[in-house]
Amino acid sequence: MIKKITLENGLRVILAPQKESFSTTVLVLVEAGSKYETKEISGLSHFLEHMCFKGTKKRPSQVQIANELDSLGAVYNAFTGHEYTGYYIKVRNTHLDKALDIISDIYTNQIFDENEIKKEKGVIIEEINMYQDIPNRDVWDVFLKLMYGNQPAGWNIAGDKETVIALKRNDFIKYHKQHYVAKGTVVVVSGNFNEEEAIGKIKNYFSEILKEEKFSKIKTIDSQEKPSLSLKHKETDQTHLIIGIRSLFNVFDGRKYILDVLAEVLGGGFSSRLWQRIREKMGVAYYIGAGTDLYTDHGYLAVNAGVDNKRAEEVITAVLEELALLKKEKISKEELDRAKEHLIGGIVLGLETSSQLASFYGDQEILIKEILTPKEIIKKIQEVTGEEITELAQKMFVDEKLNLALIGPFKDEEKFERILTFNK
Repeated sequence: MIKKITLENGLRVILAPQKESFSTTVLVLVEAGSKYETKEISGLSHFLEHMCFKGTKKRPSQVQIANELDSLGAVYNAFTGHEYTGYYIKVRNTHLDKALDIISDIYTNQIFDENEIKKEKGVIIEEINMYQDIPNRDVWDVFLKLMYGNQPAGWNIAGDKETVIALKRNDFIKYHKQHYVAKGTVVVVSGNFNEEEAIGKIKNYFSEILKEEKFSKIKTIDSQEKPSLSLKHKETDQTHLIIGIRSLFNVFDGRKYILDVLAEVLGGGFSSRLWQRIREKMGVAYYIGAGTDLYTDHGYLAVNAGVDNKRAEEVITAVLEELALLKKEKISKEELDRAKEHLIGGIVLGLETSSQLASFYGDQEILIKEILTPKEIIKKIQEVTGEEITELAQKMFVDEKLNLALIGPFKDEEKFERILTFNK
């Protein structure tokens, strides 16, 4: 049974036992992502995540940390998002003590060595270059910049090359003190472990975590008055595009379950409307899908696809027609049930390992500070009606919330602007 405990210093601990598991995962999440940055330090959350593995007071070198983890047979890494950063170590359940020792050390005791910072700047610059060379990845940065402009929600999580190069050691120290504090941190232990021992070890290993007040982020401005387009010219063999619609509600809103089912109907599987029309009937795409992304102060539905350059306009028109159809016609019970089951299946099957279980509970706690069990989420999905989907589609699928980002061999924006409308 899932347990949440808040320690005296404000550190939140989630225990998610999985008694039949051969593994145990420790996941540490902190309320610090790109949306907590200013323009001058854009990319620092991501850079700091890299530096956590570069040396601590107890383990002064990267190779020492790597050797210890590899000697445990561990799977380990870290990631940075818009609203939080995560560090995880997955081990055989006999190695929980050592995993907690290491992860607490890299989280609380970084030394931020000047030479390592200098070297890692080159690594991150190449990471930025790599993503810019992958159009189906780069189009998401084009899309977010289009949607949110010059504010944290619209910036590249990795920052840009100029800000990365300009970062100083004191920037890391200051940011770490502001955000890597007990009240902004969640420690999740999942898999096969002794709960009492885990709590005792967490109290011990995280005893040095900072206890200052947590710095907050600036609220995202989420507004739009007309359809928006961003076209990035690149001589590609395929057009990569995202059609996005603002939800104008956030992750705390109960309508998120309606939006999830709506996205599933559109592009959640091989039987979805967009897959059947764009790939199977038109034969113009290898990949196409739809999904939602909701944050603490904004959100959107996005359709993404890679399509034949010569038929990009045709695909955009077809996608908009499918979106508009959801406003006009109530979906059948058969299609609704199929979409729900596919969505629920993805949730259930995605909880089979200790690492997936840790993310499931940790992501909820760090974002909304409330935890729902899989059964509770499934119940909310099952309660979604066809009428609710139609009503939400009618509110969302309007021109003033419509956005299109493309990467492809085009220079003429006007031809795409002409078709970017639901009013046909």
